[in-house]
Amino acid sequence: MTERAVNGLIKMASPISTEAWQAIGLTLELATVTTIILLVLATPLAWWLSQTQSRWRSTIGALVTLPLVLPPTVLGFYILVLLGPQGWVGALTEWLGVGLLSFTFTGLVIGSVVFSLPFAVQPIQHAFEAIGKRPLEVAATLRARPIDAFLTVALPQARQGILTAAVLTFAHTVGEFGVVLMIGGNIPGQTQVVSTQIFGYVEAMEYTAAHWLAAGMVVFSFAVLLILSRLRQRADRVLP
Repeated sequence: MTERAVNGLIKMASPISTEAWQAIGLTLELATVTTIILLVLATPLAWWLSQTQSRWRSTIGALVTLPLVLPPTVLGFYILVLLGPQGWVGALTEWLGVGLLSFTFTGLVIGSVVFSLPFAVQPIQHAFEAIGKRPLEVAATLRARPIDAFLTVALPQARQGILTAAVLTFAHTVGEFGVVLMIGGNIPGQTQVVSTQIFGYVEAMEYTAAHWLAAGMVVFSFAVLLILSRLRQRADRVLP
């Protein structure tokens, strides 16, 4: 069966265009990659923030939280400048022969990681802080090395926070608009995600298609809130 025939069948089976299905697939891919990267980066950062007494703790904590209060277009603009030919990241990638990362999927991933950073760090940090020092002190008396105490005591007890961070990061990335539009534009099949696709439908006054995608986002957001509520109830039952 030819690609044209497949596209025709998809169009008949759904009011959503092939272009919109591409946007949905790209959105899910972006959210998955961003979530995996952020869990790897956020876990040690959250552990450090929960344990350190360094005078840099407040500064680093404020930088991590900054994307929560900055307008997405402002954050997206500075990331775009950083990735562009005048930015040091753009100059570095061009020197390495990779080319500029703005208006590419990799650029979207970088922007999403920065924008969703607090949604990954804060739940894990709070989970680490809730453990307290006693379990780690007990592990130390049993001659467990700090890395062993982290892997066998702290990490398992913080699993609810890690799971919450994963759900929040994924959902937040799916709903991104300002940062994505600034860094990636709205290129079908390359940087066009669900939020920018809805924007495109509205600009073209294709409200029926926009309704289908927007309604899907509403259902998705409700499901995320339901999952978080169940996780919180489960954590309350586990904790004494």
